[in-house]
Amino acid sequence: MQVLIISDIHANLKAFEAVLEDAAGKWDIIWFLGDLVGYGPDPNECVAELKKHNHIALSGNHDQAVLGNLDIKLFNREANFAITWTRQELTAESKKYLESIPSKRIKDPFTLAHASPRYPVWEYIIDPGTAAENFDWFQTPYCFVGHTHVPIIFEERQNNFREIYMRAPYYSKTSPPFPLGEQRLIINPGSVGQPRDSDPRAAYALLDTDNLTCNFKRIEYDIFATQRRMEKCGMPRRLVERLAHGV
Repeated sequence: MQVLIISDIHANLKAFEAVLEDAAGKWDIIWFLGDLVGYGPDPNECVAELKKHNHIALSGNHDQAVLGNLDIKLFNREANFAITWTRQELTAESKKYLESIPSKRIKDPFTLAHASPRYPVWEYIIDPGTAAENFDWFQTPYCFVGHTHVPIIFEERQNNFREIYMRAPYYSKTSPPFPLGEQRLIINPGSVGQPRDSDPRAAYALLDTDNLTCNFKRIEYDIFATQRRMEKCGMPRRLVERLAHGV
């Protein structure tokens, strides 16, 4: 089975559409890792677009905050504004959809979590120490997460003691897919709509579950169009500007 792995769309319809166009014909199902809304200007449109496709989805911290399940005081000022705005804009149909999805799922041999297997809604796996702790919280060989908006792979090696290796995906049209191998892995495909690794292009991955390989992808999209929509919605300047820089 061919799987389109995406995360953290954050109501950025232009980025979402660019990923779907770039990956067209290459997947059978979407695995979406959470944060469909928040930050961006098109929450209802992104919900509707995801629902068109064969998919499974997770709920992220921004999704939960929009639903009122997280205190918005936990978020910074700009994110707080976007959450409040999204609550006002969200249709009943979109809200019902967001309420229906969990934050963690098992699709053997894969665990799927928005933030981490230990704390599915909100934990940042950005270093080997946090990754090491989280390997104890899932039993499958592989785990896909989102939340940090940074593409990264953590590999667990067990000899006489545990070692955690961290690497960033390599992006090249000619490079072969990344083999998942025998070692346990935590994999983050990066963010579709809010990249934070100083690369503003939308990030996604293509997973081959038969051959156990993963191909990491980046694609340019019309950032300016999204920024114009954000400005019309009155989004804070910092949220608008950061899209162009991937930070």
